[in-house]
Amino acid sequence: MKMMRLWRQWMLCFMVMCFSAQAAADGWSTYKSRFMRDDGRIIDTANNNVSHTEGQGYGMLLAVANNDRATFDRLWQWTRTHLRNPQNDLFWWRYTPDASDPVADKNDAADGNVLIAWALQRAAQKWGGDYQQASDRIQRAVVKHTVISYAGYTVMLPGAQGFNKTSYVVLNPSYFLFTAWREFARHSHLRVWNSLIDDGMTLLGKMQFGKTGLPLDWVALNADGSLAPALGYSNRFSYDAIRVPLNIWWYDPQSLRLVPFQRVWQGYPRQSTPAWFDVLANTPAPYNMDGGLTAVRDLTLNETRYLTDQLTPQQNYFSASLQLLTWLAYQEKH
Repeated sequence: MKMMRLWRQWMLCFMVMCFSAQAAADGWSTYKSRFMRDDGRIIDTANNNVSHTEGQGYGMLLAVANNDRATFDRLWQWTRTHLRNPQNDLFWWRYTPDASDPVADKNDAADGNVLIAWALQRAAQKWGGDYQQASDRIQRAVVKHTVISYAGYTVMLPGAQGFNKTSYVVLNPSYFLFTAWREFARHSHLRVWNSLIDDGMTLLGKMQFGKTGLPLDWVALNADGSLAPALGYSNRFSYDAIRVPLNIWWYDPQSLRLVPFQRVWQGYPRQSTPAWFDVLANTPAPYNMDGGLTAVRDLTLNETRYLTDQLTPQQNYFSASLQLLTWLAYQEKH
């Protein structure tokens, strides 16, 4: 009887693994067909089909996870051809097709830089080649141009230009990519990555605004170490900050930094959880989260039975990306 039970448990695990692998493959195939052009450009279908380093980085990460080297190489080739800034080894953050200058804004986005470097490092670990050298160059550039010490913290600015206001700096907590930073630290042994992790977690613990206790999409770190809503930005926990609990969970599923999100989302039925909150006005969005946003909620609340849901035809690029990344994070912990 004991052997029979063990056999059944093994078969169940085997079937779950097979189903999970098939679900991941189906999701990646659907994602490519809907959001990737033949030349390797990921399009943001909710923003006039622009492309940005965030999307290229997401696509490259997912390509590695799905062992799709041919697609990875197309994504990387397009990214370095069209977005690489030869002046500093970072990447222009947005590409607008059909514009006279598709990269008119010459600033970078720190999350996109890190995502691309992270994907390249993972590609090197899986396939070898010269991906690691490319990742190392980007990692060095990120540290040189966007990582600073401020108010007693080591922080990564959202971009090389425009976020250091002298009396305060603007931070985007969804750019705190803890798992990537940890993998960079393990490879390079540079202390700066661990400092970013430690100080990022400390800062998140203090980014609890309003009655919800949630972070804002954009936060100001003042010179005295205090935190406040960033001037000129919305007061919402919204489509930027929704990635914060995903980044925390991917790094440590047991982290106490997940508690504010769990506390808020547990107060709503799954199908009627507000898409965002105006944290300072203490008001929820007039519509509910779905797709990738709901996947982040499910992961955070350990309602993992929903994570293999298929992408739906109405999902845009961002929602689909979040859903597949959430599944990837879950798979890497199980």
